[in-house]
Amino acid sequence: MLRVMLLVGCLFTGIVSASRFSDLAKRKGYGPHAKRRASNNGGGGSHSKFRFLSKETQRQCRSIGILTEVQLLNHSSLPGHLVARGPIRRRRIPTVGAPVDEITIWLNGGPGCSSLEGFFQENGRFIWNWGMYNPEINQYSWVNLTNVLWVEHPVGTGFSFGKVTATTEEEIAADFLGFFENFQNIFGIKKFKIYVTGESYAGRYVPYISAAMLDKKNTEYFDLSGALMYDPCIGSWVYTQTEAVAVPFVVQNNNVIGLNASYIAQLEELDKTCGYSEYREEYMKFPPSGVQPPKYFDTDADAACDLADAATNAAFAPNPCFNSYEINTQCPMPSDPLGFPTDVEYEYPGLTPVYFDRTDVKHAMHAPLNIAWAECSGPVFAKSSGGPEDEGDFSPDPIQNVLPQVIEATNRVLVANGALDFVIITNGTLLSIQNMTWNGKLGFQSQPAKPIVITLPDLQYQAIFDGSDDPQGTMGVQHYERGLMWAETYLSGHMQPQFQPRSSYRHLQWLLGHIETL
Repeated sequence: MLRVMLLVGCLFTGIVSASRFSDLAKRKGYGPHAKRRASNNGGGGSHSKFRFLSKETQRQCRSIGILTEVQLLNHSSLPGHLVARGPIRRRRIPTVGAPVDEITIWLNGGPGCSSLEGFFQENGRFIWNWGMYNPEINQYSWVNLTNVLWVEHPVGTGFSFGKVTATTEEEIAADFLGFFENFQNIFGIKKFKIYVTGESYAGRYVPYISAAMLDKKNTEYFDLSGALMYDPCIGSWVYTQTEAVAVPFVVQNNNVIGLNASYIAQLEELDKTCGYSEYREEYMKFPPSGVQPPKYFDTDADAACDLADAATNAAFAPNPCFNSYEINTQCPMPSDPLGFPTDVEYEYPGLTPVYFDRTDVKHAMHAPLNIAWAECSGPVFAKSSGGPEDEGDFSPDPIQNVLPQVIEATNRVLVANGALDFVIITNGTLLSIQNMTWNGKLGFQSQPAKPIVITLPDLQYQAIFDGSDDPQGTMGVQHYERGLMWAETYLSGHMQPQFQPRSSYRHLQWLLGHIETL
């Protein structure tokens, strides 16, 4: 069975491609318009400078022209396909810092959302974010620190094609490992440290793929050294990570959401009658009061208690541009070359069709012309419903087994949540952590309180303010216990590398072992 995954390659300190998540995967946040000032500061030169370019990789990969509108890059980037099992289809890679024997894998979520979003609007070498007139060099690209591989995963996502057969995360992880071993063989990679990262529904992909690597007990190909997840679906994400904590989130942030007092009072009453306030009072404690009972939200039977959707729908009245992925978004609707700037798909006429569905871009990428690319597509599971969250995914929540396994094996796992995310809410993710046992204890024993102070210089907007180099300041809260680092990121929604790239850069520095605190 042919199952082919798209990856995007870049010859700087990087390798590249990604994915995201279903009814709640409408979309996410806000990107301010900025004056273009970034210079071309990396990656040019002859092919002889490219560490991973060889006769074998040239044979497997076709040359690529510079992507349309990305003229500011001197070097080329080669996307391509690899089969999940068997021979490689096509592809290529590259380097911006000193060579390192490590690879960081990035996956978006969905299920069925493309890693080209992560590559193009979050942590890739260049960005074309919401409200930007043209793409620019990304000053906080992760390829400044390590090799990065963005993969459109699972099969059924973006340009990745094949028969969709998976019903579990274990099957999806097995597909990924088959692909990744092919990738390493083609590019002559062995004994590299591997870091698996992602956001949203990839909070399920990342732990299962990481655990599958550990189970191989083969450090030549699968030397898993750490994992990172942003706003991740690690627990019962509809009940615990969204509904149970929705009303306190709305009350705390109503200065920007704008709901009237009578409606807030109605939500607060439902919060009690639906049992959410009692649940929080019992289990939102440090150390935990005990193991939480299984809680799964039934969208039909529990419709009257769907308070997160109720509040979101109400928020569209005062603010038609309300964005549950980044709640401080205001009108006008941000322009987005990928066509998904808030909770709704929206394309300005000048940005139609969306960038990666343009014929000229597909030609430049050697992408299949017969696939209509969308930021979130699918299906990626063989069944359209069923499983603990009714996504057709029948695997247990990661906090039950695989995530503790990864923490205990690496002692280098970071889980972070954006404070302005109303899809996967910060306190909901903390509630899930408080229901996880790892390294001999249940949950965090003390409440996160240590501030995250960002002193990295502002490389994006510094010139606008006459070159002033003031530190960003306190931008979150961090907490580390028994191999797990927690971070709450201030002024960020769901896609943290997009909204707070300096904070995200620090997170990666910690994951790679460059620093010990955030």
